[in-house]
Amino acid sequence: MCGIVGYIGEKQASPILLKSLEKLEYRGYDSAGIAVYNNDEIEIIKDTKKISELKKDVAKKNLNSHIGIGHTRWATHGKPTVANAHPHASCDGRFAVVHNGIIENYIPFREKLIENGFTFRSDTDTEVFANLLSFYKNENPEKSFFEIVKMALRDIEGSYALEILCKDNPDELIVAKKNSPLIIGLCKGETVVASDVAAIISYTKEIVRLADGELAVIKKDGIKYFDSEFNEIQKCSEFVDWTINTAEKDGYEHFMIKEIMEQPKAVKATFCPRIVDNQIKIPHLDFSKCDIENIRKIWIVGCGSAFHVGCIAKYIFEKILRIPTDVEIASEFRYKDPIVTKDDIVIAISQSGETADTLAAVKEAKKFGAKVISIVNVIGSSIANESDIVIPTLAGPEIAVATTKAYSTQLIVIYMLTLYMAEKIEKISREDYQKLISELKDIPEKIENVLKDRDTIKAFGEKFSNCKNIFFIGRNVDYGIALEGALKTKEISYIHSEAYAAGELKHGTISLIEEGTLVVAIATKEDLIEKMISNIREVKARGAVVLMITTEDFEKAKEIADYILCIPKINEMMQPSLSIVPLQLFAYYIALSNNCEIDKPRNLAKSVTVE
Repeated sequence: MCGIVGYIGEKQASPILLKSLEKLEYRGYDSAGIAVYNNDEIEIIKDTKKISELKKDVAKKNLNSHIGIGHTRWATHGKPTVANAHPHASCDGRFAVVHNGIIENYIPFREKLIENGFTFRSDTDTEVFANLLSFYKNENPEKSFFEIVKMALRDIEGSYALEILCKDNPDELIVAKKNSPLIIGLCKGETVVASDVAAIISYTKEIVRLADGELAVIKKDGIKYFDSEFNEIQKCSEFVDWTINTAEKDGYEHFMIKEIMEQPKAVKATFCPRIVDNQIKIPHLDFSKCDIENIRKIWIVGCGSAFHVGCIAKYIFEKILRIPTDVEIASEFRYKDPIVTKDDIVIAISQSGETADTLAAVKEAKKFGAKVISIVNVIGSSIANESDIVIPTLAGPEIAVATTKAYSTQLIVIYMLTLYMAEKIEKISREDYQKLISELKDIPEKIENVLKDRDTIKAFGEKFSNCKNIFFIGRNVDYGIALEGALKTKEISYIHSEAYAAGELKHGTISLIEEGTLVVAIATKEDLIEKMISNIREVKARGAVVLMITTEDFEKAKEIADYILCIPKINEMMQPSLSIVPLQLFAYYIALSNNCEIDKPRNLAKSVTVE
């Protein structure tokens, strides 16, 4: 969602703020701006232009400032206009604020402030907070900047990562966090604050992560941390293992293709530390046979691609573990009054670990006493901190908005979790267990083989780049892959694409098939091949063009499909790891042919931190 940055130190603030904001462009934004303390005033420069244009506007100013805040906005309140762009100032110019999140109870405060003579320039909830600070300062002139912030924070409900400047305190930056990411980077003689490590890594690898409800008062000579009750606390720093190259394209045209090509390495990094003496060993996961046998139900919650991983996991868990499994869209889970008990396991899947709906689902599950396992790519994230057990994917930073390698590593964790539990409850023989671990180790090499065929996939992408509609079909885990393939296509190419369980075609959807409609059929399940053949014939009889993704040993494919992409064969539980790669590449090359903004598709954001 929105990206926020802040700086205080000896250097000029505006170049650092702008450079840091550029590192957050991948998150998606419709406007950007900075606020700096300059000549005894807070000066704000913001626009709906790209950051490259904002830099030109800033260059025209004669700024001399060593403290400031910046923001890239993903609209939640009000249209993308200069007035609605951040930072926002109180109407008296005393306070300036950038904010990621949603203040849910802003309307009554806005009305109250208007009654007290305050004016508003924007439609945003953030400007309400800025004016609320000014209101409390007017009412309590003797109180400090920190005390005023405390008063305002006690009033607001919702989610926030806030950075606040006060004209009366030119050497002080206050930041606060609740349900939105916020990281403090520690440098010698300076501090950089951001919503994402990518904005900090150029300056330091030493960071402090604020927990929910915490805030920090940052000065040049030090930082004081406070808990949700505003008691001063001590915080430990950690070191991130990113290098600046991990946040750069490294010679690739887009981050997305770079991250697709990184999948063999990311997959290997995720399973290697968890295979010890040819056994699956997952740190902090110490289920006994009795623990697993007493599981009443497994719930899987996630959004977007993470939900699609859950769809595949459901098939795998139920087939191998024989434990009832439900996969739920996280945004629906807590509003359906779920029948969760203390004997249930809830698996939360999120790339960022900050997805607001998934975090809310985790908190809901914990109310019922369920044990929560999270699969996240960011250790120390909000979802990880709320979970009983964290199984991190080790994909490394993912910059493109459309996930690829994070999705693939989430699948790997699902396979490992399945094998770990199946072995414990003896749902799998020792021989098969060892065989499957061996096949797991083969996945990176087999993904490499799929990637070697990217020129063929590129040709298909170019050929079908003018499609108006694309339908993806499959059965069982192939249907789960169809869901993700359709999402990738619509995310970055803006072509209408939908996924359907192949058996559902005749129940309405087939009415949309007309002459020349592209149908992408995923058919890797040996026991369902004949059913898929029937479905393919049904759409071809109505004029569809069929591109089939299948395994190398399926000879009949040539007889029924117009075009074929063959992938290596592996155990059917792990086949999704190979099936998804050509669909990622297919979406990428369609978007490339159509000159789409691949890494930052319109209206989308990398980390969805609002509900």
